Amino acid sequence: MKKTTKNLLIGSGIAAGITALGALHRSSARRLMEIALDREEPPAISRSRERLRGSKRLAEISEKLNAGAAWLESCGCEPITITGQDGTRLIGHWYCPAKPQRAIVAMHGWRSSWSQDFGLIAPFWHQNNCAVLYAEQRGQGESGGDHMGFGLLERYDCLDWIRWLHRRTEGKLPLYLGGVSMGAATILMTAGFDLPESVRGIVADCGFNSPHAIWKHVLEHNLHLPYGLYSATARQMLQRKLREEAYSCTEALRNCRVPVLFVHGTDDHFVPVEMTYENYKACAAPKRLFIVPGAEHGMSYLVDQQGYEEAVLKFWQENDQKNG
Repeated sequence: MKKTTKNLLIGSGIAAGITALGALHRSSARRLMEIALDREEPPAISRSRERLRGSKRLAEISEKLNAGAAWLESCGCEPITITGQDGTRLIGHWYCPAKPQRAIVAMHGWRSSWSQDFGLIAPFWHQNNCAVLYAEQRGQGESGGDHMGFGLLERYDCLDWIRWLHRRTEGKLPLYLGGVSMGAATILMTAGFDLPESVRGIVADCGFNSPHAIWKHVLEHNLHLPYGLYSATARQMLQRKLREEAYSCTEALRNCRVPVLFVHGTDDHFVPVEMTYENYKACAAPKRLFIVPGAEHGMSYLVDQQGYEEAVLKFWQENDQKNG
């Protein structure tokens, strides 16, 4: 992918967010955290999305993503509703082929959607007889919740979806977790729980290592602001809005017992590939790396579809029958 589009972080809807944050560089730390966490999208982000669509290269990528999303939404997925551990209403979309070989819980990214983030890879999953629960992350889409949690809250939701899927399949199918960006961080944090034996693996695409680390990177490298001025406010708002203490993917992965396939692009300027290397190093379970040269944020499948599919197929083959 051309360097001219290296900051157009299409895969998770991040580009517009970063542009809007840059326009608000004189705003308070509190306002920046509200943009990161709150359900309601600030008008500045919506306006930035429209401006970014003027890029020809961006328009081409967006067209592919939108076509994939439309295809997935037309697949006749069954709408599913569950109640999270804190009482939040959670929405999912269930696809199940006639003879499923495995099942996947799919978690999308920040200010994105289930169909946008998985529309391109969904045909590959479906053609390989995967049953998929496409979750809508809390604070987004049709799911409840006033705030996003950057994986801190969503890990509990993911655990609830795992339990739902385990019951739905009667524990007879190997189960995998798949996620992109914040969705990848969600499933990596979920790895810190004691998971059912039916969970055979995790495929984490461009996940960050911790909420504070990704906020620090965006502030210092994308917005050119000193993180020290915002860190105290970030911690206060996490505790007030999310009622959660600090936690990270690296902490969870030290306790992980499920094999993990880490995916990342070398040209990711939102979540740097070094964060995946840190997650990989921390992981106590069997692990693999699939690094895609030239891929931007969330674009590894688009840049190297064949290599991506081969890596995932090998991962399934290695883990489908374990403990089976």
